[in-house]
Amino acid sequence: MTPTTPEQALAELHAGNRRFVTGVPRHPNQDAGHRAAVADGQHPFAVIVGCSDSRLAAEIIFDRGLGDLFVVRTAGHTTGPEVLGSVEYALTVLGTPLVLVLGHDSCGAVQAAKEAVTTGRTPAGHLGAVVDAVVPSLRRAAAEGVEDIDGIVDIHIAQTVEALLASSPVLAGAVAAGRCAVVGMSYQLGAGEVRTVATVPAGAPTRPPAQVEHPTPTAVG
Repeated sequence: MTPTTPEQALAELHAGNRRFVTGVPRHPNQDAGHRAAVADGQHPFAVIVGCSDSRLAAEIIFDRGLGDLFVVRTAGHTTGPEVLGSVEYALTVLGTPLVLVLGHDSCGAVQAAKEAVTTGRTPAGHLGAVVDAVVPSLRRAAAEGVEDIDGIVDIHIAQTVEALLASSPVLAGAVAAGRCAVVGMSYQLGAGEVRTVATVPAGAPTRPPAQVEHPTPTAVG
């Protein structure tokens, strides 16, 4: 059954990631019968606003299939009108109950932004726009005394959660009404595991009860 609440959606993602991490994926909803069943309409249970990194394929790391996830990917999970519009489409038209910001350790976009700040040189072309979008997270990290890349990644994920809510009254309204939650996670490239770093509302569950313990998440909002 397709999850209809933020809690159910988050539990499904955690369960799928656990299967992926332990090497026992089920590959649900990837058969020909399901392909035909969803051809006339989709009802994804989560929006994934993720980094474009080739190792961050959401359907694989969460062990899901066709019609399950509405995925929007940009380098460094940067946001703009097209990303916001895609998220709002999923919320208002498809009724998706969960928005997940998905970053990862050793993020190249964060590393590029850190180098640009250090050297004072912005990359040429449109890559400069990606770096410019990440720089506010670098400044926030510096103000908090965080210097390591993965610590900055966590801050950038939380910053993206905040940016989505601040830039989209539609999303903020859905969260306020209890129809949706926003969660920020960091994916560990080597281990394959996701770790929660931000949740809105702050009281939203970060994992199902039986899951392995993670560090206490940072509440945002």
